[in-house]
Amino acid sequence: MAKLPQELPWNDADNKWASILNPIVANPIVNSLILKDVVLAAGDNTINHRLGRKLQGYLIVGINAAATIYDKQASNQMPQLTLVLNSSAGCTCNILVF
Repeated sequence: MAKLPQELPWNDADNKWASILNPIVANPIVNSLILKDVVLAAGDNTINHRLGRKLQGYLIVGINAAATIYDKQASNQMPQLTLVLNSSAGCTCNILVF
């Protein structure tokens, strides 16, 4: 990937900037959200991911208890709206969705 220069000359705005900036803007993690204080019960949990598009991935970025969490997106009937997580124990977590 090309290094982003410190200054982008204005006369390159219509051609060179796009080749540099488009890959950054297209990265799904740039358009991510952190869902804070999501309470998970033991078993399946359906969470509205609020992305307005199909979920591409998620990361647990904070958790308050020992729990094993895995997704059930393969069988999720509404991946454009929800994330289905199975938790081995009750917990509260923060989830980065992208």
